[in-house]
Amino acid sequence: MTPENFSAGTTYGAASTDGAASTDGAASTDSAGTTDAPAAVDRAVPRVALVGAHGYGARHLDNLARLAGLDRVELVSVADPRPPAEGTLPHGVATFTSLEELLAADPAPDVVILATPIQTHAPLALAAIAAGADVYVEKPPMASLAQFSDVLAAAQESGRLVQVGFQSLGSHALPALDRLVASGEIGEVRGVGAVGTWVRTRGYFKRSRWAGKRSLDGTDVVDGVATNALAHAVATGLRMAGAALAEDVESVETDLYRAHATESDDTSVIRVRTAGGVVLLCALTLCADKQTPPCVTIHGTLGRAEFFYTEDRLTVTTPDGERTETFGRTDLLENLLAARRSPGAHGLLSPLAGNGAFMTVLEAIRTAEPPRAIGARHVSWQGEGDDARPVVRGISHLVRQAAAAQATFAELGVPWARELPAAGTQPVFAVNGKVVARRADGGRITPTSSPRPYLHPVATLAGTVVTDHLPEDHVWHLGAGVAIQDVDGVNFWGGRTFTPGAGAYVWRKDHGRVVTLAVEHDSAGSRLAETLGWLGPDGTPLLHEQRTWSWAAVDSSTWRLTLDFILAPAGPDPVTLGSPGSNGRPQGGYGGFFWRLPAVAAAQVWTAAGDGEDAVHGTVPSVEAPWLAWSGTFRNGEHDGGPATLVFLPRQEPEQPGDPWFVRLAGYPGVGLSLAWEQRATASHARPLHRTVTVLVADGLLSTREIEQLITTLGESA
Repeated sequence: MTPENFSAGTTYGAASTDGAASTDGAASTDSAGTTDAPAAVDRAVPRVALVGAHGYGARHLDNLARLAGLDRVELVSVADPRPPAEGTLPHGVATFTSLEELLAADPAPDVVILATPIQTHAPLALAAIAAGADVYVEKPPMASLAQFSDVLAAAQESGRLVQVGFQSLGSHALPALDRLVASGEIGEVRGVGAVGTWVRTRGYFKRSRWAGKRSLDGTDVVDGVATNALAHAVATGLRMAGAALAEDVESVETDLYRAHATESDDTSVIRVRTAGGVVLLCALTLCADKQTPPCVTIHGTLGRAEFFYTEDRLTVTTPDGERTETFGRTDLLENLLAARRSPGAHGLLSPLAGNGAFMTVLEAIRTAEPPRAIGARHVSWQGEGDDARPVVRGISHLVRQAAAAQATFAELGVPWARELPAAGTQPVFAVNGKVVARRADGGRITPTSSPRPYLHPVATLAGTVVTDHLPEDHVWHLGAGVAIQDVDGVNFWGGRTFTPGAGAYVWRKDHGRVVTLAVEHDSAGSRLAETLGWLGPDGTPLLHEQRTWSWAAVDSSTWRLTLDFILAPAGPDPVTLGSPGSNGRPQGGYGGFFWRLPAVAAAQVWTAAGDGEDAVHGTVPSVEAPWLAWSGTFRNGEHDGGPATLVFLPRQEPEQPGDPWFVRLAGYPGVGLSLAWEQRATASHARPLHRTVTVLVADGLLSTREIEQLITTLGESA
């Protein structure tokens, strides 16, 4: 198939490029900070041909005019099935309808710029290389890994240069970031996250036949949010994660969705694990309520660095404060010209070989199952006709949450996301024929969040969800369950560890995980017994847990959930359990039973003896005040869930003081019972730690009197 066959019935013109920056006409500098200057040797000005004069090709025309004015290039020819408008090109520039015609006219150009549809990049690049030209190709470089390999082999065999148009890779912020990370100012790299919230209309996908297509007439296109519109977020994230070559990528996971009526994805999560052990999580959408500058963030143990690549703006946040700097950018065409003049002194900033990691991501998207349509009830449309655009409800928050938790939309449990393969094997809790809770094994939780089993979502009988997991503010909070920050020095809570020597929370490589050894679901469907192993970072067993959940209806609008757990040493010696409170942080004695709530409007928290966070936090359940209640209007994902009340009722052990309440309302919504409020606890074989707590889950806003009546029906003393 000849190159022009790929463009039949359409015009050349690359997709809009998300990494573009304005050119002010000043001399640009390369990544080492050296100003490009005329070559010291007397050589002819490179002859340049542009293929694709419309769309993004128009920006190349402007840049070529700027460089021609500096005597750095000569635009000699343009190829496009639809010639540019009269007066657009400088006098004497030849026009052709195809690259094949252009190359047939002697002499061949020195450099060919390809600003053409994605599916044409490989055949056109091969033709240009065969004619002896260096190539500048717009992103994405090719439509498949096989095409990439073919073009790369041709370029290497012929000694030709191929630059890929990821303009953000010319930003001087990137070498500054390298120096920042090497200096240790933000500590060790914990991960990299890319977030892009953009807006695209129905008309955007009508601009050409290939727009929004995974393939066209049997030819791969692989258009999409991660491969084209916000491809710079992926390419820049890979660069910041240290992945350039294909072998730098260990694995790629895709979670692809669409709200537009297209083949391609417009709302997706891409998770890349590099050979160097860094996780890059890209959460991207073209269906936001408003467009914001995309950002790639390096998360370190001491701080973070946020790179807003369309603005070349870098913000660094550490305990010492925050600073922002805006950098310059080397034009990638100038960089290619400099590499042609002085190959030893100038390397390409976005060489084809250096895009192997990106092409590995594209290949994973190309071979993934088609994107899942987001249900109409989760999407609102704004505007009319070709200006109409979909807005996925809550998507701006969801992409931030996904990036923070290094989780896919499916793992977040987003209602429009596909079900995880293992989700169907996890037990569900049902009351009166309604599913009110689901167990998660925690196996997909990122290691720094201390993976562990938990319940989420937990809901009222009317369907209002009353738990949250992987919230953006504390991504290690996981629904309802058991978590302890210090078990013989191992963090089973997640996040930073309060460290007495530092007097502060510190990221440490001390995270354990809780694994499921056995699960027994009774035939009556009202009891679940779990045998769990608490393992240290090296896999050493520390604790053995027997956890039992039981549940039943209380009345037509209330059900009860009871958690009973026993912690015993996995080895022969006793194990000590601590908390930030026992390690010196006042009022920070969390650890044990913990319930993370979602956002709650008009929230109230109280006991029979006090009202409000300050009044109940740290108090001990007693005969006079045996319960703690939380009520308000719960947020159920993208919609208001409704009014509900939770009543927490720990079992009082004789001859043993109760565990103090740990309550957070102002900072985030959460309730727990502390095993080690100010003093460490010990679990031994002779005396294992045994705790039981019942939670009443009720629709509506209950009063104190109604709560006490409910407790009475359970057979408890009010």
